[in-house]
Amino acid sequence: MAKNPVSRWDCYSPATRHRIELKCRDKHYDDLMVEKKKYDAVVNECNKHLDVPIYINSTPKGIFRFNMLVHDGFWEVRYMPKTTQFANNNFITKDVGYFHTKNADILLK
Repeated sequence: MAKNPVSRWDCYSPATRHRIELKCRDKHYDDLMVEKKKYDAVVNECNKHLDVPIYINSTPKGIFRFNMLVHDGFWEVRYMPKTTQFANNNFITKDVGYFHTKNADILLK
């Protein structure tokens, strides 16, 4: 687990040099969303330390892993809740991108 509880990533593996962002979705989507701010923070930190930025997303259909440097999508602005797991669900605009599950390493199906 990340040492800082408000870190922009969730985990770090010294053995593999992976800086990891985790997401758990209650519903399956073929395109799994990542916020651009989160993506930029993880990728920029990895560039400083020569780490690999990893995005792992679980859905009811499996667990999918992506190397964030291989972003195959585009960025768009969406009007969304500020958070999904906490009390502050005011709407704000967010830049988001997507990783398609067909491009994932499937960790569990």
